Amino acid sequence: MIAFVQGMLVSASTRESQQWVVIDVQGVGYQVWTHSRALAQLPNLGSLLKMHTVLVPREDSMTLYGFLEEQERELFTLLTSVSGVGPRLALALLDTLGAMELVQAVIRENFRALALTPGVGSKTAQRITLELKSKMEKFHQEAGLGVASGVSVQPQIYEEAQMALLALGFSPKEVAQALQQVSGQNPGSAAEEWIRSAIAWLSSR
Repeated sequence: MIAFVQGMLVSASTRESQQWVVIDVQGVGYQVWTHSRALAQLPNLGSLLKMHTVLVPREDSMTLYGFLEEQERELFTLLTSVSGVGPRLALALLDTLGAMELVQAVIRENFRALALTPGVGSKTAQRITLELKSKMEKFHQEAGLGVASGVSVQPQIYEEAQMALLALGFSPKEVAQALQQVSGQNPGSAAEEWIRSAIAWLSSR
């Protein structure tokens, strides 16, 4: 297993909803597949970059998937252990929801949130929850993740705010980020208050 790759960031690319970077490690260029959230946080080209990686062997290829945080690599490994969830779908889940939101969606059995990811239908969302709920609860405790948005209110209130924001045209990523920000502001226990606070935060960006 290649646990991490560290070297000079040579390039970062996107094509057909797939993202990757090339890292120069002592004259050898490693192509590492990742997601758009990671690309948005990369340092400048030519800077030192360390990515926590998972090597996925296939009959005709050896593919590296990489993450800026070790916790994301662990979540990726958990997701790909689920029947029917391959590396690309696991990346898409992390990209759409982010680590904390993904963990909370599984723990809360929020199928609708999981199904926001392209390629994840209701059956796949249910299978992910069924196979990973207890593991995600343990992961959440051991990783020391902060309290994710929506935990302090009833799940149905959080989900109502989430669906309302999506209906207004905000992307799943924007909604996840906004609700995470709002959760630290103690907006109250009504979905309308969460929605107003989230819209205000999104409008101020």
